[in-house]
This record gives sequence, C-alpha cells and structure tokens, in this order.
Amino acid sequence: MPFSASISRTNPTALVFLLDQSASMLEPFGAQPERSKADGVSDALNRLLQNLVLKCARPDGVRDFFHIGLISYGGPVGSAFGGALAGQTLVPVGLLGNNPLRIEARTRKAKGADGRPIDQQYKFPVWFEARPGGRTPMCEALRRAKEYLGPFLAAHPGCYPPIVINITDGQPTDGDPVEPATELCALASQDGNVLLFNAHLSDKANQPVTYPGDDSGLPDRFARQLFRMSSELPPKLASSARASGFTVGPKARGFVFNADLVAVVHFLDIGTKVA
Repeated sequence: MPFSASISRTNPTALVFLLDQSASMLEPFGAQPERSKADGVSDALNRLLQNLVLKCARPDGVRDFFHIGLISYGGPVGSAFGGALAGQTLVPVGLLGNNPLRIEARTRKAKGADGRPIDQQYKFPVWFEARPGGRTPMCEALRRAKEYLGPFLAAHPGCYPPIVINITDGQPTDGDPVEPATELCALASQDGNVLLFNAHLSDKANQPVTYPGDDSGLPDRFARQLFRMSSELPPKLASSARASGFTVGPKARGFVFNADLVAVVHFLDIGTKVA
C-alpha cells in the first residue's frame, strides 16, 4: 500500500513550505482587514511548527520524525530560515525546536476562575518572519523544492513521501508552474510520489473551495491551474479532512481556493497529519 510507511527517527519524512512573499501579500486577509495575508500566514505557520515540535517531543528530547524546509519567494527565492538556521535547507525538527528566531510574549483572551474573560499571557516561538515585496516567482520556488528533496530521498528511500505545501495569493510571474510542479511530483520514495498541496489566499470574504475532486466549480484559469498542480489526498489525510468537517470525495486534491485564515489553519494542520 502506498503512503503507509511508518515515520520514525531512522525513517523520517520531509515537509517543505513554499511561502509567497510578493507585494500583494501586504493586502488584508479576507474579513480581517487589520491582518495582512503575510502576517496571517506567518502566525499560522509558526503555530504549526510549534505543534510539530511538541508532537515529536519525548522524555528523552525531540525526536527527528520530520525534516522541515521553508522556501520564500517574492524577492530572492531561497531559505526562509533566519538566525542560527539561516541558509539551511531541510532542518531536523529537534534542531528547529532549539533555534527559533525569538520567543514573543503574547496575550489572548481566556476564562478566569470566576468564568469572566481575562487576558492570559503566553510564549509564542517565531521561526518565520514575513517580509513581502516583489513579484511571484513560483516556478523557481518549485524547482528549489525539487533540489531540496532529491538528496533527502536518496538518503531516505523508504520514507513516507515528502509533502510540499505552497501558499500563494497570486499568479506566478516567471512562467507556467505546471511543468516544475509535475517534475517535483515525479520524485518518489519506495512508498509513493512527492505530494504537492496548494492554498490560494483570499482578500475577500467569499466561501472557499476546499479539497475539490474536479475543477468544475473553480472560477478562473489560475484556480484550475493550481488544481491541476495539486496531488490527490492520500487516505489518511482524506480521513483527517473528513474528521475536521470537510466534504472529501474519492478524488479530492490537496487544494483550497479563496481561502480565509481559518481555512489556511485547517489546511496546514490536515496537510501535515501523516504520523
């Protein structure tokens, strides 16, 4: 059965995030005009990375079940890691956990002992900082992901297939991304081909299209293009999407269109539920 390999320290998998940092990412995120798309994605991604570190934590330390890559595209295409991890390609999750850029003190609403709302402080690790500006060289980002994953697959031939998650709000400015996406997904382990999932971000409050099985409900050429680039959801991830309340058919792809921040958070979470 494909997409059934166990994930362990000796047989890790890779997660690569392609992060659109074009100038349009400065625009508001759906119905939240106070948040830019760039800031919304940054928070969602950092929260996901924190959860991955916690998921891999054991009494003897953080086990390297995952190797994480962050590729930004907007200005120069390349590693989005900073600080001690600057320039790194795929980073074991234990090393990631020990090297955030910084720890922020944040405040959220919570219920006090008497049931009344109170401000509660918490620590929020930051690995990725949004720095939008420039164009949308998505093709180059897809090729860079292929460069990252080729050596990883050579070193881990029996791994659960790596997952690449592309988050964008606009059409590529450096050509047709279908070809480099196809080349990326042609890479494979013994357990199956590399998976590519795509999330289109919204500056509107429209209902998103989530995990479609065909492109009949998509409104334009760019949406259909992203759909064609996206891999079908393996059974375990399809089950996770259904458990989260989404309607997922037998040919559903890892694709959401016109996504708001809530949809992006769900998309990231479902896209990484492989262990």
